[in-house]
Amino acid sequence: MADPKPIECWMTDMDGVLVHEGRLIPGADVFIARLRETGRPFLVLTNNSIFTPRDLQFRLRTSGIDLPVESIWTSALATATFLDDQRPQGSAYVVGEAGLTTALHEIGYVLTDNAPDYVVLGETRTYSFEAVTTAIRLIRNGARWVATNPDPVGPSRDGVLPATGAVAALISKATGVEPYFIGKPNSLMMRAALNRIEAHSESTVMIGDRMDTDVIAGLEAGMRTVLVLTGITQAEEVERFPYRPNRVVASIADLVEEV
Repeated sequence: MADPKPIECWMTDMDGVLVHEGRLIPGADVFIARLRETGRPFLVLTNNSIFTPRDLQFRLRTSGIDLPVESIWTSALATATFLDDQRPQGSAYVVGEAGLTTALHEIGYVLTDNAPDYVVLGETRTYSFEAVTTAIRLIRNGARWVATNPDPVGPSRDGVLPATGAVAALISKATGVEPYFIGKPNSLMMRAALNRIEAHSESTVMIGDRMDTDVIAGLEAGMRTVLVLTGITQAEEVERFPYRPNRVVASIADLVEEV
């Protein structure tokens, strides 16, 4: 086999890799600081579509991680990029929060419940029965349907919360139509991220804490992958999957010297 190309760019998941429930994972701040010092292109990725990149920048800063807003890539931004490519200047009915509505406004989309081109489902802490009902009716009337990410549950201090994937299942059952999920593990989100920093997959590493989203998404996009054990997937679970990361490390602190 040919020797792998030198690592030039890095991508990392946010929750479970850099922070956990809003608290800094030791070494994450040093890792990001080293990336910035060396000038290596990098992105912090998240399937969470609730917050805008500026919101997330502030949240990370309060945890002790300082990075430019341009270095954050969300499933909401990936969804907006996809829609702008498919139907520029279109319209959408959105079930979601400011992270998603802002991303769609910025590409020139009109948000409406009057015969929209798309129904777009994202993350929210307050799913409205009325909004979900409207989405169901619009999809049954012919609106195309996309969702920001397939995660069925999300974390909170009190335990798991129903997330986009769970609500999507409800809507699918009522409409008989499956959504197109944009976020991880769809490698579309990863390829859009690579394009954003003008990176090549063969010289880019994806760091994540989940085999079923981060690792498979990086693998399918042609990147090298590193699983950290500070989040969802535990060491004893790795062998259950038909694919493997290139490396498994205890935490992102183990990668600081490689930047």
